[in-house]
Amino acid sequence: MISTREIFLRNLGQTSSEPMGLVIKNAKGVRLIDAENKDYIDLIAGVSVANLGHSNPVIMEAIKKQVDKYLHVMVYGEFIEEPQVQLAKLLSDVLPDSLSTTYLVNSGSEAVEGAMKLAKRYTGRFEIMSFKNAYHGSTHGAMSLMSDTYFTNAFRPLIPGIKYLNFNNITDLEKITEKTAAVFIEPVQGEAGIISPTNEFLKKLRQRCHQTGTLLVFDEIQTGFGRTGELFAFKKFDVTPDILLLAKALGAGMPIGAFCSSYEIMNSFISNPILGHITTFGGHPVSAAAAFSGLKYLLDHPSIIKEIPEKESLFIQQLSPIKIIKEIRHNGLFMAVDFKSSKILFKALPLLQDAGIHTDWFLFNDQSFRISPPLTITNEEVLEATKRITFALQKL
Repeated sequence: MISTREIFLRNLGQTSSEPMGLVIKNAKGVRLIDAENKDYIDLIAGVSVANLGHSNPVIMEAIKKQVDKYLHVMVYGEFIEEPQVQLAKLLSDVLPDSLSTTYLVNSGSEAVEGAMKLAKRYTGRFEIMSFKNAYHGSTHGAMSLMSDTYFTNAFRPLIPGIKYLNFNNITDLEKITEKTAAVFIEPVQGEAGIISPTNEFLKKLRQRCHQTGTLLVFDEIQTGFGRTGELFAFKKFDVTPDILLLAKALGAGMPIGAFCSSYEIMNSFISNPILGHITTFGGHPVSAAAAFSGLKYLLDHPSIIKEIPEKESLFIQQLSPIKIIKEIRHNGLFMAVDFKSSKILFKALPLLQDAGIHTDWFLFNDQSFRISPPLTITNEEVLEATKRITFALQKL
């Protein structure tokens, strides 16, 4: 009889020659349980998706309630669907007026694509800038914002008019001109291995975009909803973008994405041409219900974000004495544990998995492993995770 693993490898499109291949039968809180009942502490959270933990009962109940009402009924933007309206209103309540209008899509990549179109439509310009070692998605337009040729060469030609700046390089900001429609940036670079902005860099970027009439786009697909210790990273750095990109934790485990901007900018899609951006399943009512419930839960439990610095410090305190670790880069519960060698990392990863730690590396940094657990992880679970990590790394 053909096994589930064989079906997985034969009948599902693969993204690598050696997938992790864990068969997960249950997930709750920070725990993943595989088919053999082995327990893993999840230090990835679905790549910063499960900020509120796996199988959060409040989110699960919101999903069940919406499923009993209706699923998809009409393409996005035509019917007034209560879950979408509630979500948009709650987002407007926690965002500045300049980000009060939300367009709902299905994923982070789609949010990037929509924002690229919106910036071009609103400014009448076509040049777009992003930063080296940034990751904004894998669809054609989003991939065009990626500087790493290893991932892009096979799919050329890409979108024209894209230029790449160096993150944290203030001099490079002079390359932004009156021809630039938008600058896309992760306020903390994720797949580069958790690279935080230096003092004043984001403020200087904001100033330069004001000077040139360029739209500043913050990709908070990984950093949003508490990951860095603030509800949104732009609040932490006191820099407000013109367009904000959201996904991952937005859906509290369900697929959804969004880009937020001002009423004026967003209304560029209404005319010349009409239907400037359209999506069938964007803001699916079940995903929107989960997203609304997740954001409300986070707001109703402020301790989740308030306690992040303590948990961040606890990880650092427990892992710093391990000699093979060369550096821990961190911004909230968004961390990279660096060995300064990919050879060491790829020896460590199977040892970590054997010890019951679920983690991985970064697309543009193959010498560090990721720590981005559910924000609901307890101090006791942090200590258990670091104990497992210490035990695994002692074998190197």
